Amino acid sequence: MKTESVLRHIVNWLADYCNHAGTGGFVVGVSGGIDSAVTSSLTARTGKPTMCVEMPIHQAESQVSRARKHIEKLESEYSNVSSVWTNLTPVFDSFVNAMPTVVDEEERFLTLANARARIRMTTLYYFAGLHDYLVAGTGNKVEDFGVGFYTKYGDGGVDLSPIADLNKTEVYELGREMNVIDEIMIAKPTDGLWGDDRSDEDQLGASYAELEWAMGFDNRNTNQLSSRQKSVLEIYNRLHKANKHKMEPIPVCEIPSRFK
Repeated sequence: MKTESVLRHIVNWLADYCNHAGTGGFVVGVSGGIDSAVTSSLTARTGKPTMCVEMPIHQAESQVSRARKHIEKLESEYSNVSSVWTNLTPVFDSFVNAMPTVVDEEERFLTLANARARIRMTTLYYFAGLHDYLVAGTGNKVEDFGVGFYTKYGDGGVDLSPIADLNKTEVYELGREMNVIDEIMIAKPTDGLWGDDRSDEDQLGASYAELEWAMGFDNRNTNQLSSRQKSVLEIYNRLHKANKHKMEPIPVCEIPSRFK
């Protein structure tokens, strides 16, 4: 990848989109992970106002400290960057307490993890509405179009997606180019929705490098594959099929003209 060219292209694309939309700048949810660090660094480089929003919900301290250190670095380097810290733990706890109990605790935990992402999406759009900003998405290509590893109407609810055509390894390349802090560069990727230190790989069953390989595999010749490669392909194909509804337009029931 021609890293410098890609970086300039995305920054120009962001600035042009903002200009044509007639909006004032960008809002980015900063989690302490590489995707949000790269996205916020890219929006900062446009010269447009960039608001970095921290939204902890029972968050691991390591994630909070990485996010804060990244934002402080951006604010010291770019006068157009500002930040907001809003503790969403009480909001989430109130939501949990308002919901009836269920028998399936495992399914409840998953549903509540997605609820965290949707509460954060609502928060980002609150600030975007106040300032007439665009919500910049932080999803990469493997997450958004490969395995669908995001929450529908949560972190998938954005105005534009600057890094969604980049694989995770390419996002790291941009991170190195823009001198993203070491703590973020070496941290295990995590969605931060569980209140513990489980990584994306723990949840997916495969690394991003493996999933990138599976995403590009043509499926025509599997005879020479190792047992691990076959396992990764099975994981990828299963997740892609299960989450395809996230990647496609909302189905519309079209009414036949004879009924109108």
